[in-house]
Amino acid sequence: MSVMMKAAIFVEPGRIEIADKRIPEVGPNDALIRVTTTTICGTDVHILKGEYPVAKGLTVGHEPVGVIHQLGSAVVGYTEGQRVITGAICPSFTSYACQDGAPSQDGSYLIAAGMCGNHGYRATAGWRFGNLIDGAQAEYVLVPDAQANLAPIPEGLTDEQVLMCPDIMSTGFKGAENANIKIGDTVVIFAQGPIGLCATAGARLMGASTIITVDGNDHRLGISRMMGADVTLNFKHCDVVDEVMKLTGGRGVDASIEALGTQDTFEAALRVLKPGGPLSSLGVYSSDLTIPLSAFAAGLGDHRIVTALCPGGKERMRRLLNVVASGRVDLSALVTHQFKLEDIKSAYELFAHQRDGVLKVAIKPF
Repeated sequence: MSVMMKAAIFVEPGRIEIADKRIPEVGPNDALIRVTTTTICGTDVHILKGEYPVAKGLTVGHEPVGVIHQLGSAVVGYTEGQRVITGAICPSFTSYACQDGAPSQDGSYLIAAGMCGNHGYRATAGWRFGNLIDGAQAEYVLVPDAQANLAPIPEGLTDEQVLMCPDIMSTGFKGAENANIKIGDTVVIFAQGPIGLCATAGARLMGASTIITVDGNDHRLGISRMMGADVTLNFKHCDVVDEVMKLTGGRGVDASIEALGTQDTFEAALRVLKPGGPLSSLGVYSSDLTIPLSAFAAGLGDHRIVTALCPGGKERMRRLLNVVASGRVDLSALVTHQFKLEDIKSAYELFAHQRDGVLKVAIKPF
């Protein structure tokens, strides 16, 4: 095997390029995965634009589907040649955060590397691929703490069927979980991009009886109905807050999920929420948020605002794969375009500008 591979690297704001990099060496707790399919996330677009800082030369991407090429000496229970996924979040499960029930906030890697700065910690530390270490938009990706993070793909499932599991499905489902949805609830979900669509599917699985989804794209609202939406609202054609309050008889929704990351969607999600209800925030925000006094009931409304970074680890991935294998959710419709790794700049251009009905792109390194 060649010692070199192709990888998409961050060069500078506005530039991600294909470059030759050395194939990583495998340590005792690692696994080297030959990537068969990966994709581009909205967070990668934030990186491309320079809105989220990463080191120059870093391989980007954090959603790998592939085959185990080489296992570290300490990794047991897996075989080379086995098809696997690993979560976008790949915690060590040895950190304080992991053992305190927040594995996505695993800071052990930063502490060991002396990267924590003056505060000794940094949020999103469990997100290593394409953030702190080389990621998945490459021919090979090195998975650290592989024993905790590799999940075998059930027989009969294609790469496209499981491609959402490492990040988008996990994130969207976490949004529904954080919304504390109960059987019979009315839930509103703002934005029906890939994460919002997965939140819609998650809300249905958790027992919501009325799911209201909001977007400005009728095609996405159509897919939203496929994922379980009962009512779809195009914000270009109605006052969404007024419409939701009418639909709920003025009571407000039991839970709201924000899946875009803007002031407008965050504020609307709060304004339609019943007193005591949770606002589950999934958006990646690029500027300060303002909480409106009236919608927040001056702090007296018993509201709960809960944020999330998608959970990782093999148990989380196992559960998501089981949902896909059961047929209860089919997310393959979200994969709308396919590119070779060498054409990834075109894929970024398409995805970043949301052209041609794109939802998610499949990147094929081989």
